[in-house]
Amino acid sequence: MSKKDNIYADQLEQVESFNFDQKVVEVFPDMIKRSVPGYTSIIDGIGQLAKKYAQPHSSIYDLGCSLGAATLSIREAVNDKTSKIIAVDNSKAMIERCTLIQSGYNFAMPVDVIEADISDLKFENASFVVLNFTLQFLPRDQRQTLLNNIYQGMNPGGALVLSEKLTMGSTSLDHNIIDIHHDFKKQNGYSDMEIAQKRAALENVLIPDTREQHYQRFVKAGFSQFDTWFQHYNFASFIVVK
Repeated sequence: MSKKDNIYADQLEQVESFNFDQKVVEVFPDMIKRSVPGYTSIIDGIGQLAKKYAQPHSSIYDLGCSLGAATLSIREAVNDKTSKIIAVDNSKAMIERCTLIQSGYNFAMPVDVIEADISDLKFENASFVVLNFTLQFLPRDQRQTLLNNIYQGMNPGGALVLSEKLTMGSTSLDHNIIDIHHDFKKQNGYSDMEIAQKRAALENVLIPDTREQHYQRFVKAGFSQFDTWFQHYNFASFIVVK
């Protein structure tokens, strides 16, 4: 059972850069539920989108899988034992817990849980790829290359689901939406100090892009169909089809 996220509840002498370590693993479901508006809807939607786009005898990738919520949604929605999910994360702590969680379910679709850097992967026979709040943690100069690699390894008719925190088009609008997001976190029990310390920890770790920057990358990679299928405040998810 997930513990309550109180990582930033006490005043810290020095706020270290955010890291997906063991203490985050222990509270991650609570953290994500209280921090990301619409997260449950996105996870449910990923399963439904997989039903539309996942192809038999293909590979499905969950990149930056954390505890494997998207993987479970796909396995539950797509009853196909001929395809396989490859769930990848570079956090040893996340991978160990994800492996344990996945082993507790008896869905038809098999899954390989792998500790690796997603930038080093070679994508093959991919019909469905998930980047659920993952790309924003990669250095900006690596993002286009990853999307290019995904496109090159994707089957015709395959799809990518990319969920990200967005930067709004104007500075004033961006500040106002961020304020609303902070109010959302307060309503979920986070204090002003927790919000401030978490924001400091994520500075230079989570670097969001505008919607237009994402769309430009999709075009450059070669994708011809894409749109926003979900948005709540400054958190959005895109469907991108080859």
